[in-house]
Amino acid sequence: MQRWTFPAFAAVMMLLPLAPVPDFWITQSIYIGLYALVALGLVLLTGVAGLTSFGQAAFVGIGGYAAAYLATQTGLPPLVTLAVGVGLAVLTALLLGALTLRMSGHYLPLATIAWGLALNYAMANTEALGKYDGLLGIPAMSFFGVDLGTGRGLHPLVWAIALLAALGVIRLLDSRPGRAIRALKHGSTMAEAMGISTFRYKLTAFVLAAVLAAVSGWLFAHFQRSVSPSPFGINKGIEYLFMAVLGGVGHVWGAFLGSAIVRLVEDELQVLLPQLLGTSGSFEIIVFGIVLVVVLKFAPDGLWSFFARWAPTVTRPRDWADAAPLPQRQRPAAGERLLEVDAVRKQFGGLVAVNDVSFAVDAGQIVALIGPNGAGKSTTFNLVTGVLPLTAGAVRWRGQAIGGMPSRAIARLGISRTFQHVKMIPEMTVLENVALGGYGRTKAGVLQAMLRLDRAEERRLFAEAERQLARIGMAAQMHELAGNLALGPQRLMEIARALATDPALLLLDEPAAGLRHHEKHALAEVLRQLKAEGMSLLLVEHDMDFVMGLADRVVVMEFGTRLIEGTPAEVQASPEVRAAYLGTEH
Repeated sequence: MQRWTFPAFAAVMMLLPLAPVPDFWITQSIYIGLYALVALGLVLLTGVAGLTSFGQAAFVGIGGYAAAYLATQTGLPPLVTLAVGVGLAVLTALLLGALTLRMSGHYLPLATIAWGLALNYAMANTEALGKYDGLLGIPAMSFFGVDLGTGRGLHPLVWAIALLAALGVIRLLDSRPGRAIRALKHGSTMAEAMGISTFRYKLTAFVLAAVLAAVSGWLFAHFQRSVSPSPFGINKGIEYLFMAVLGGVGHVWGAFLGSAIVRLVEDELQVLLPQLLGTSGSFEIIVFGIVLVVVLKFAPDGLWSFFARWAPTVTRPRDWADAAPLPQRQRPAAGERLLEVDAVRKQFGGLVAVNDVSFAVDAGQIVALIGPNGAGKSTTFNLVTGVLPLTAGAVRWRGQAIGGMPSRAIARLGISRTFQHVKMIPEMTVLENVALGGYGRTKAGVLQAMLRLDRAEERRLFAEAERQLARIGMAAQMHELAGNLALGPQRLMEIARALATDPALLLLDEPAAGLRHHEKHALAEVLRQLKAEGMSLLLVEHDMDFVMGLADRVVVMEFGTRLIEGTPAEVQASPEVRAAYLGTEH
């Protein structure tokens, strides 16, 4: 949204109760704000992090029941009941997240249905919570002796919280932890290689979504003056997800749009459909089902995407020109043994993909690992960087055994990499993708991001990202969306992102694959420049012409084994290489 749009919208929603608007529309607006809080959590969890949840209504119930029980049984003030409800939601989310967030595919959504049903059943069968009748007589919310009631007085509070939550999520997504969360949707391999704990950020997104839902439940309890299990069941959880998807599950403001459409249209359909069909029933569910199918078919990004097209593109202001540089690791001395791969072996069942391969990389060298397709080069790379566990053998980094360490830990030691198939976040700019590489060199967390206490560190990070882009000749493209780049610039962007981690050793997995001749030449010049600056490189390639004019030493693989190792001239003169790699002995 444009900068003036948010303040204007906020002012309208805060002043709406003062306008001569019927109480009915004030009530509808309150419901929209309550629903939007839950849908906003789903935007973060499902749209951004890629974790589908059908159980968010259960967290609304936790916040609602905590407020209801404490208010009716103990008379505690609203802020205390809010703290207890949010605390219970956080503890529950941490427990459920630890049990389920390592699941993938369809197992995670099924797990959210299971615990959503379980929590709702527990609420409905707890004597202290009134079982299926729920709790009645919840007092209206009051602060400092001012009774907010359940209408015009409560409306500004609901919308202040909803809008502050939206602002917090927007700020979070434009930050160090936010970029880490945005990376989750595109798989864990790249994020882990940048030093990011993907499980930690999955859990973070899950907890934040639970907190937003619990706050909505707290407000709901004081608004309704009663709670019962039915608004917190799996049906409502599906409806919340429907709101997020309809509005635009990847957009913050899509949560508000989807909530408004569902709330307003649902009420109208409940009146109109029985009149048209001549019978009563929940026919609006059928209509919403049809609408969802149509939206998924023709507007998979949700209805907000149509509004977003009219919004002008805002270029990030370049405010980091005088930012202090990020801390750098001490460079290894020339000739120091950096990486030692000792008889590594990888076996998948009965298939031996890598069989006792050994080689080493010294500081200041470019070493190439080449061989025909299927030789085991990329698998060896994955063993070195912790993507795959070793079956046998050892990998040592500057004398330290790193076999079995997770990718993120290896990355923090000073080993960074690119990928055979470019891995990036296409909806982020080139600058933001490269800034992701500097994650391990910065420290700002979620709360700092939401409160905008991380801006000085962000400026330092973007200054580093621009420096690395300039280093490879891409500074002019830093504000373009990464998904709009051709393959060649995408590979260069990956190299810049890897360089932003401040590595002592850079591993490039088939960097020339799919590039045209002039792009390969430009890439070779970039790699020579990096070597001249003291960078050590390990390349995986099958393009012998590209490698021979670049590498100091070449390791040739065939069928998962090391065939020969030597200088480019020695490798080119080898009859075994010509036979295995080129398919001829002459």
